[in-house]
Amino acid sequence: MTASAEIPAHYSAALRTLLRYAVVMTIVALLSGVLFQESSKKLDYAEIAPGARLEAVLSLALVHGHVFLTGVLIPIAMGGALLLARKAGGTELSPTPLRWLTRGYLPFVTVAVLLMLYKGYHTLLSVRFGARDFDAIDANYFGGLIWLRHGVYGLSHIAMSLSLGVFVVALWRSLRRA
Repeated sequence: MTASAEIPAHYSAALRTLLRYAVVMTIVALLSGVLFQESSKKLDYAEIAPGARLEAVLSLALVHGHVFLTGVLIPIAMGGALLLARKAGGTELSPTPLRWLTRGYLPFVTVAVLLMLYKGYHTLLSVRFGARDFDAIDANYFGGLIWLRHGVYGLSHIAMSLSLGVFVVALWRSLRRA
């Protein structure tokens, strides 16, 4: 009996999706670290005070760790939890919660990562091109359209959390029925 025969087809499909996503996001995380290092070098210490420099690069610096956590570790952990729950005698999940994880959580993590990159580069480039008022830089984010900013951030984070939550609750319930 092969390993894939031990688990249902919808589990295998979800696990392949999660692992492929984690592999791609590992590359993205590594590249985001390189992008941060190379981009932050271009903000000269002589141009801007250390505290302001930190504020200018911080959003971009945080991308690397967030990508590893949300795009690599959480998908691998959820895939592992799916298999462990089954091995622990949990009942089989239907395809629906797995779709919430792969078609809900993963795309919205991608949106969140893109938002972080956008904010990081918006701030860093604004400072590099002479802006020093961080309130004005922040106010100009998303072209100054605060409703758009809040809408995009709210939608991505709520959808990401809801999708992961649906999966986790279904996983919890499968263990309770064991």
